[in-house]
Amino acid sequence: MRENLLGEFLRARRELVRPEEHGLPDLGRRRVPGLRREEVAMLAGISAEYYVRLERGRDRNPSPQVLNALARVLGLDEESRAYAASLVTAEPAGRRGPDSEAPPPGVLRLLHATPELPAFVINRYMDVLVANRAAEVLHGGSFSGNLVRHLFLYPAARDYYPDWEEAALEAVATLRGSAAGHLDDPRLAALVGELSVKSPEFGRMWARHDVKAKTSGTKRIVSPTVGPLTISWEGLAITSAPGQLLVTYSAEPGSPSAAALAAVADLAQRNPA
Repeated sequence: MRENLLGEFLRARRELVRPEEHGLPDLGRRRVPGLRREEVAMLAGISAEYYVRLERGRDRNPSPQVLNALARVLGLDEESRAYAASLVTAEPAGRRGPDSEAPPPGVLRLLHATPELPAFVINRYMDVLVANRAAEVLHGGSFSGNLVRHLFLYPAARDYYPDWEEAALEAVATLRGSAAGHLDDPRLAALVGELSVKSPEFGRMWARHDVKAKTSGTKRIVSPTVGPLTISWEGLAITSAPGQLLVTYSAEPGSPSAAALAAVADLAQRNPA
């Protein structure tokens, strides 16, 4: 039997909505966090019985109109709306072929043709498939493995990310977002299972069902090589290799962080391997 992915998502997001956001009175201590099922149904204009069926997985095919109404009540952004829609149309993992793990040759050439900027390629599970020399120098050595596993299972990650909680929440939301339509993939299930067992913090964050596309942003890091800096990153989807993303780092021109990245580029060129 397939997992009740849509029901789990609705329940998790329901528990994060404060009743006062919809003008509902606080009549005393609530036994459950967030909105009650009947409150969601009332606000969405559907029957409570039907909403219970959705959460319990007895109905897995709500109409677009119902999904839009629920998204409004649950305060979903565009990424979370798209994710919810993918749960309705998701195919079992066995109907899909495996994703390629080899970045296209053109992407590899581009990766190594820009030695002044750290860059790397990840897949939908956030495994680093390949990194250029600048990325390796920035991270203090070989840059490989799974980014989410590193965040939660390696103590050094908390030194590398001064804003660790924010970075961890973003990574978990990105993992869920990039795996949309593939959430019943055995490989993803194994990764989530391992991290849930080994890290209660991961389990707590995964249970929130946050969704985020890895497109762009800014974060603070402390490089083992050049120390603290603030970087801007861009995630570029590789259309010829579905599920893969080219990530590049840069910094505000003229800033101390730009000077630090320039030092990284110089070290990368003077120590190519």
